[in-house]
Amino acid sequence: MSKPSGINFHDEDSIGQGFFNRYKRLYGELYPVHRLDKITSGILLMAKTPESARHLSELFANQKIGKVYIALASGKPKKKQGCVKGDMVKSRRGTYKLLRTQENPAITQFDSYSLSPGLRLYKLMPKTGKTHQLRVAMNSLGTAILGDPNYHAGDSGNFPTDRGYLHAVQISFNFRDEQFQFTDTIPTHDGKLFATYQDDIKQLLKL
Repeated sequence: MSKPSGINFHDEDSIGQGFFNRYKRLYGELYPVHRLDKITSGILLMAKTPESARHLSELFANQKIGKVYIALASGKPKKKQGCVKGDMVKSRRGTYKLLRTQENPAITQFDSYSLSPGLRLYKLMPKTGKTHQLRVAMNSLGTAILGDPNYHAGDSGNFPTDRGYLHAVQISFNFRDEQFQFTDTIPTHDGKLFATYQDDIKQLLKL
């Protein structure tokens, strides 16, 4: 299923209004196996039985699920492709920061592409699944995700920040000897920049 941006996975202020409980009312018993931040839209995987939930959770824990996210950021990154790797620790005001140590590192591979002067598309492929991992990785490159309320405090380059521009676009895994791959659409209804550059994004990522 596809989660919109701006909605918490779990209930926030009103009981039953979190994304998970909304879908549970529609589809009956569901079991979460991973989560997306409030600002993040895109593919969410849920299980229908406890057995499937355990199996899928093991796949996530053993880094056997492929995930692809897209992000938009303004400015020039420290590097245009490669890997961001390092331990993460809590910082101030609900944020995290990346360290140079490698004891239990967050690992994110990425590529980036120019969409227009001052605006880049990032293809993010996390190999681990830590809280705020992709948001911290982007911040460490000097190009925090546009619209990120925790990490993007600088100049947006006159680009709209009507949402946090992070979207889970693809997930793939082998489940009981069958290969699955799910690809979400670009959320053109949820973000002015996604609507403006949807064709460029699809072409660059070959979606």
